[in-house]
Amino acid sequence: MKTMLRSTAFLSFAVMMFACSADNKVVLFNGENLDNWEIFVGTTDVAPGDVFWAEDGMIQTSGIPNGYIQTRESYSNYKLHVEWRWTGQPTNSGVLLHKRGEDMIWPQAIECQLKHDHAGDIVLIGEGSGITVKDSTYLITPGEGRFKVIGRSEEASENPPGQWNSYDITARDATIELVVNGVLQNSGTGMTLTEGRILLQSEGSTMQFRNIYLESL
Repeated sequence: MKTMLRSTAFLSFAVMMFACSADNKVVLFNGENLDNWEIFVGTTDVAPGDVFWAEDGMIQTSGIPNGYIQTRESYSNYKLHVEWRWTGQPTNSGVLLHKRGEDMIWPQAIECQLKHDHAGDIVLIGEGSGITVKDSTYLITPGEGRFKVIGRSEEASENPPGQWNSYDITARDATIELVVNGVLQNSGTGMTLTEGRILLQSEGSTMQFRNIYLESL
């Protein structure tokens, strides 16, 4: 009887934990269409749908011209999961968090770098973007350039081009952690941008994204 009670209790706990996890999960890409997203490209010469489109359960990206696809909703306090791979010559891209202001090629945001061999770098974009990493505080002030790069802390943990990679990004209040293929590559505190849309970039060459979701914290 005790064994049965313990088994029943464990099953109830497992069901409860699964339900909690399911309640916290927000699927950003459903594998079928881009209904949850908006596309921005910096030219009228190319149709947005030729830069980003859904096919074979993935978001396909042409890489040219520069632009991004962004969530329709804003988010804060989450763990974000994104998988990507290069299908052409690997170049540059990024996952941009907490975008503010109007649409432009490089809007104010905190970028989790996807540039080849630099995944895990943090890039501050736009005046007012700031963060503290280890003992150094970085802030883009008026009159400075638009970008500041804070390099990753470990050796590159990306897989070879053509293979899938995973990004697990935890943004809680003003803190952030970037994990690339299971390796903690960067972390910071004191983020000045703590809420906003999530963006995926087109910036150089063809690539694919899949399994994009977040868990609310």
